[in-house]
Amino acid sequence: MQIQDPEIIRLIDRIGEHYRTNVANRFIRPALLQLPIDKLKWSLIDVLMEKAGVYQGYDLDELYRQLAAAADLVFQCRTSLIPGLRNRQNMGAVSGPDKVLRDMAMSNFASNLQVLADLLNELFVLLVEADKAQAKGRKPLYAQMPEVANLGKLLIE
Repeated sequence: MQIQDPEIIRLIDRIGEHYRTNVANRFIRPALLQLPIDKLKWSLIDVLMEKAGVYQGYDLDELYRQLAAAADLVFQCRTSLIPGLRNRQNMGAVSGPDKVLRDMAMSNFASNLQVLADLLNELFVLLVEADKAQAKGRKPLYAQMPEVANLGKLLIE
């Protein structure tokens, strides 16, 4: 099923922009890459976050897989990265304006991650609504995909 809803497309663009600017910026990305996330999931995350301005539509099953990978990233950040992020702040010789920007990125990371989780959850809700509307008596796609079964839980907790 192709998703071409302008609201969903704008939300995906917004998610990608927030991710690139506030979550995977040059100060945080090295720490993100140390998380126990496999290459396939990173690939799915990168495709979702870099898809700015795609107006011909998205494949629903592909979006669900990308959302599941992004939800895993949020979960891994909450459980593995945030608790030790302050300790990483002292690593590396950064001074001047870059030190201020790095400190700001690290200080705001938890709240920026929460915004990302909320945006991803909003996208999931919109996709499920579209999926149910298209199912017309059949089982919706999200209910057939085991990788999205606990997606909401990963984003909310």
